[in-house]
Amino acid sequence: MDLAQIWRHPIKAIGREPLDRVTLSPCCTLPFDRHWAVTHDKANPVDGGWAQKANFLRGVSGPGLMAVTATLDEPGRSVTLHHPDQTDLTVAPDDAPEMLVAWLRAIWPDDLPQPKAVVASDTGFTDVPDAWVSVHSLASHRAVEQKLGRDLSIHRWRGNLWIDGFAPWEEFDLVGRTFRIGDAVLKGTQRITRCRATEANPKTGRRDADTLGVLRTWDHQDFGIYAEVIEGGEIAPGAKVEIL
Repeated sequence: MDLAQIWRHPIKAIGREPLDRVTLSPCCTLPFDRHWAVTHDKANPVDGGWAQKANFLRGVSGPGLMAVTATLDEPGRSVTLHHPDQTDLTVAPDDAPEMLVAWLRAIWPDDLPQPKAVVASDTGFTDVPDAWVSVHSLASHRAVEQKLGRDLSIHRWRGNLWIDGFAPWEEFDLVGRTFRIGDAVLKGTQRITRCRATEANPKTGRRDADTLGVLRTWDHQDFGIYAEVIEGGEIAPGAKVEIL
């Protein structure tokens, strides 16, 4: 089993980028993964710590967000965003949040609470309050493709680490177990239950696949698992995956 791909999402639900390598730290997400998030008009106050996902713009409500890609400049703390229906934007979310909010209004549905503010968290705005990474299996993704009878982008799942070499759904067996990827050791914590965001095409931002219906044919609505980093270290595509 090998680590096939690494993906980071600097702004929660808004953009994705591949990584050639990354250093994981214990009890942390990928560096800058979901570091920023965008609140809406009906959100509760967010003080910089973790907050529930309902406070933020998300692909489950605005599928157009699924088509955003991103490039993060870590030293400058700026993000360049791309969308098929928008002019590219390079913005430092901490310094010019109004630019990001204005750019998103053209993508976000008019009948929903509108983008309001940008917030940041060093622990990451993941869907769960723990600073975990997500681990996914290419074999399980291919199983979903086969049931649907069409190719799907892996970016529907917005995963961090993609592993090749498992049997379909074998990654669920990692929950409660430790495993090594490159120089890092992780422990599987829980399965990830999916929402309608996965129905949206990451190229177009339009819903076009009944991913949840297909998952339910296996008597669950889960794809991928969360894992906690137990021992830090560098990982890169091609690294071996060893169950300990």
